[in-house]
Amino acid sequence: MTYADIEAHGIIGNLRTAALVCDDGGTDFFCYPRFDSPSVFAALLDDEKGGHFFIGPTSDGVRTRQMYLPETNVLVNRFMSEAGMAEVVDYMPICKDGPENALVRRVKGKRSPTSRSSVRPTCSTGP
Repeated sequence: MTYADIEAHGIIGNLRTAALVCDDGGTDFFCYPRFDSPSVFAALLDDEKGGHFFIGPTSDGVRTRQMYLPETNVLVNRFMSEAGMAEVVDYMPICKDGPENALVRRVKGKRSPTSRSSVRPTCSTGP
């Protein structure tokens, strides 16, 4: 497996923890529930054992664009092909009355290209 360059990743967070999201649709690094907690996803470090949360295209010829919504920490990965367009929107809300931590991934598409999703958390243990 080839690893994506670090500049292919965007970062989302909620002041307690953060996640690195690759422009191919993979959440490659995420420690939960805090920055100093064990990683849940760490494919950035080890694709075999690290765990991942992937939502993205499977077909060839897909163009990708990663961007933040203006003045937010909401990350958008857009996948475009002859078959159509799909978006994966990632964010971590800062909630006063809701859950302390949440990783939100929303998918929407219009005549979307063939895609897949896969969730495989790591089995790492912390102190």
